[in-house]
Amino acid sequence: MSALPLAKAFTQRYEGITNVLKTECTVYSAFDPRTPVKPEGCKVLCLWDTGATNSAISARLVQTLNLKPSGKATVSHAQGQTDVNTYMINLVLPNNVGVAFLPVSEGILSGFDILIGMDIISRGDFSLSCSNGKTVFSFQTPSTHEVDYVTGKMIRSPMIKSDKEPGRNSPCPCGSGKKYKHCCGKH
Repeated sequence: MSALPLAKAFTQRYEGITNVLKTECTVYSAFDPRTPVKPEGCKVLCLWDTGATNSAISARLVQTLNLKPSGKATVSHAQGQTDVNTYMINLVLPNNVGVAFLPVSEGILSGFDILIGMDIISRGDFSLSCSNGKTVFSFQTPSTHEVDYVTGKMIRSPMIKSDKEPGRNSPCPCGSGKKYKHCCGKH
């Protein structure tokens, strides 16, 4: 049995407890990531929002990247509904976690240029902890396991197969930066 590729992941640590999850990312007009030449990208701030169904991009970023509309969509927001342009982009999150050919709608965004919605979050595992007065946010794609805080169990996804488990002192494959025995190998 051959192993599927390991999940790509990142962890963001915040000083103190935060009520806003922001990370840096790089945005490109959509391109095939297998090609050796990629268009020029733009490094921006993105806000992660589990209450947003889909991801959105600022008008400033549309102009900066000279994006051409790929269609139209009606989006719902706090003030009602609006018809907006949609665009295709490639998004590179921290630690080179990439999303290619992502459809996004144009939104009115303030203080950030990308709103990360459930269309990205649901592609993997999303974890947030607020321990010892600090917030730690971690994301990986694809999903590799289910965590159940009630039972204290971690259940490996049947979709991710590997030939062997990492060694206890190996870096954890989830991307946390911890040793396997202190992270996913704990359970």
